[in-house]
Amino acid sequence: MKSIMKTAIHIELPMPAGIAGFKLPPGVKRRLTALLDRQDSGTPLTAAERREAEGLVEMAEFLSLLKMRAKRPTQAA
Repeated sequence: MKSIMKTAIHIELPMPAGIAGFKLPPGVKRRLTALLDRQDSGTPLTAAERREAEGLVEMAEFLSLLKMRAKRPTQAA
């Protein structure tokens, strides 16, 4: 039986200087807030609204991750 060796690869890429300032545009943030507020109040979202809200949450989380990585100190190799 052949053995498979798993290898992890870590790649460091420079982050653009302005990325720490990225945020959801105000209209997008208002839409996400409205959808989440409706859901939290017990009003069910349609399937399309639920997909929209999930996509907007993923985008907000992605921007947060980018901002955290941009603020992380650079590690010397």
